[in-house]
Amino acid sequence: ENRGRYGYRRVTLSLHREGKQINHKAVQRLMGILSLKAAIKVKRYRSYRGEVGQTAPNVLQRDFKATRPNEKWVTDVTEFAVNGRKLYLSPVIDLFNNEVISYSLSERPVMNMVENMLDQAFKKLNPHEHPVLHSDQGWQYRMRRYQNILKEHGIKQSMSRKGNCLDNAVVECFFGTLKSECFYLDEFSNIS
Repeated sequence: ENRGRYGYRRVTLSLHREGKQINHKAVQRLMGILSLKAAIKVKRYRSYRGEVGQTAPNVLQRDFKATRPNEKWVTDVTEFAVNGRKLYLSPVIDLFNNEVISYSLSERPVMNMVENMLDQAFKKLNPHEHPVLHSDQGWQYRMRRYQNILKEHGIKQSMSRKGNCLDNAVVECFFGTLKSECFYLDEFSNIS
């Protein structure tokens, strides 16, 4: 039914929503007996290119709750391998409702991809809105060009601590779900 997308945690949640009370360990054990497990591959894109530019402070401090739209945004870049070629995705997610408000795709992880994503996101803002935009310490976000674009639009930059994916957990979780539920289970012959 779910084409191998659900692991024991999501099966347990689904059962709870149906009103069935069962412990997650029991679901895990039963799924093991039936040889049922989520088909998940994990291969991460690493954006590190050495020390480039300046880092911003971690303003967000793992406070992923927003009280209104366009208060707090998160972003990152991830890589998809499609038939021997690579495709890069850069989204902006609004923490108010976890909606992807803009994204950009590219065959190379270039600054232009990130700028296109920002241009789309800025079009969603009212003149009085100035969200915090949180990212990891990828090279794109440390570039003076990126930082100047944010300043021009009154956006406060926030960065995760180095090597700490939990500081940007919402976007990392989004990438994991997107890949496990929509990408890894299907074969793609090309990037079109």
